[in-house]
Amino acid sequence: MAPGMAIADPALGKQGFGLGLRKPAAAAEELRRRNEVLEREVRERRAREEETRRELERTRARLRAVEEAEEQLCVQLGEIEAEAVVEARDYHRQIKALSDELEEARRILGSSSSPSPSSSHRRFLVRVDGSN
Repeated sequence: MAPGMAIADPALGKQGFGLGLRKPAAAAEELRRRNEVLEREVRERRAREEETRRELERTRARLRAVEEAEEQLCVQLGEIEAEAVVEARDYHRQIKALSDELEEARRILGSSSSPSPSSSHRRFLVRVDGSN
């Protein structure tokens, strides 16, 4: 005999569940109750499945919104970084120009032997002080 084969016992009924031992009306009532229980379980599971699907759709919608927001933030961050690079270059040029002016003013002051600076020397001194 193969391991998966069952031998039907006529006393146990067609499927071997012992239904043949009961009266037919009691067996039918038992089947009807069992069928109702199974149908109720199927309805409950379908309702849970539908609720899970709705929750999944809400989660997908939130995910799309978050991804779009992330993309917008990345674009904004890129723009801000580009502006920061431009500003840093401008500040660097400005600092370099001021350093060059200061160096020139110091050179002129160092090479000048007269106590009173000439008019060209005053121009550098005024610019270094920030006054016009």
